[in-house]
Amino acid sequence: MSRRAGILEFAVLGLLRESPMHGYELRKRLNTSLGVFRAFSYGTLYPCLKTLLANGWLTEEPGHSPEDALATTLAGRRAKIVYRLTAEGKERFEELLSQTGPDAYEDETFAARFAFFGQTSRDVRMRVLEGRRSRLEERLEKMGASLARTRERLDDYTLELQRHGMESVEREVRWLNELIESERAGRDLKGAGPGGTAQQDTTTGSTGGLPRPGNTPGADTPGDTAT
Repeated sequence: MSRRAGILEFAVLGLLRESPMHGYELRKRLNTSLGVFRAFSYGTLYPCLKTLLANGWLTEEPGHSPEDALATTLAGRRAKIVYRLTAEGKERFEELLSQTGPDAYEDETFAARFAFFGQTSRDVRMRVLEGRRSRLEERLEKMGASLARTRERLDDYTLELQRHGMESVEREVRWLNELIESERAGRDLKGAGPGGTAQQDTTTGSTGGLPRPGNTPGADTPGDTAT
C-alpha cells in the first residue's frame, strides 16, 4: 500500500468513526476538513471504500433520511449507500491512531494525523509532534549546508527562493515548539478533530489553548522535496 493510500484509509476510518456517511458527504469532508485530499476524486475514494469493506472494517446500507428517500423516488435512482464503521474498523482506526513512527509525521501524512489529534492520546500527540520537529530540524540543517555550498553560484532570485524555503520550515518548527510546550503544560483541544470543537480537558481542568501555525503543517516548501 502506498503512503497516500494508507493515509486515505486512516482519514476515512477516522471520519466514519464520528458518524456514518454516504460517499458524497465523505468526499466533501475529506476535501474541506483535510487539505491533503483537496485534489482527489471518487476514482480514488471508492477503491479505498471497497478495500475497507472487504477487510470487514465498514458496512454499507441504504440511506434512510427523508431527503434521500424523496430524491430517490423523484429521480428513480437507487438509494444512496451509507458507510458505517464496524467494531473491527474502530479497532483498526485505534491501531493506526496509536502509531508514532516516521509515517505519522512525514509531509504527506502529518496534516491528516494532526486533524485527528482530538481523538489521540497526549503521549502519542507528543511523540508525533516531537518526531515532526526533529525531522524538520534535520531538514533545516541540510538546507543551510546546501545554501552555504551553493550561495556563490546562485542568482539573487534563486537565492531568495532558497531563503524563503528555509523561513517556511523555521516557522513550522517554531509552531511545533509552541504546540509541544502547550501539551507539556496540559493544554489541548479535546474533540477538535475534523468538524469538532474545543472542549475542556478533563485531566487538567483547562480549556484548549493551542497556538495556530503560521503556515499549513506539512505544506511543501520551495527547494525541498519530501523523502
